Amino acid sequence: MEQKARTPFIGYEYKEITVPSEQASLYLDCYEAFGWESDQKVVTADRRSLTTLRMKRDRKIINKMELTRLQRHFEACAQELEALERSKTTAATIWALVIGILGTAFMAGSVFAVTHAPPLYGLCIVLAVPAFLGWIAPYFVYRHKVESQTKKVQPMIEDKYDEIYGICEKGHSLL
Repeated sequence: MEQKARTPFIGYEYKEITVPSEQASLYLDCYEAFGWESDQKVVTADRRSLTTLRMKRDRKIINKMELTRLQRHFEACAQELEALERSKTTAATIWALVIGILGTAFMAGSVFAVTHAPPLYGLCIVLAVPAFLGWIAPYFVYRHKVESQTKKVQPMIEDKYDEIYGICEKGHSLL
């Protein structure tokens, strides 16, 4: 009777993170550079454009302290990257909302003017024009603001990706 070769026991540490679904591959690739591997026994859960990644790493990995330091640096860079991505639309959304609210205020004035006794048709028309413009303009203002902010932020995003890849290269070289 043959004996099966015993594989040595490996103690793992586990990590679970929730990331934007479009960034899941980046996170998996980068965490692999710090010694983490995807835990294939657990299915990732998708909800509201977020993905939960479950990973494991050998507890006795060599250079664990330096890998952990690099991993924290990567996580900080990833948060900065997410903030830069959000900044593309934040100001544009605020501008669009303010213009839309102003348009609604003009429309309210127009309605009050026409329901006044006697109706003030001239004032109603004068207030209705900026009201309709205030309802149409937010779309175009939003698009313009997003495009201009994207042009400003894109070089910083590219620099942040370069920094992340540099961190991952250092981590990979320590494995």
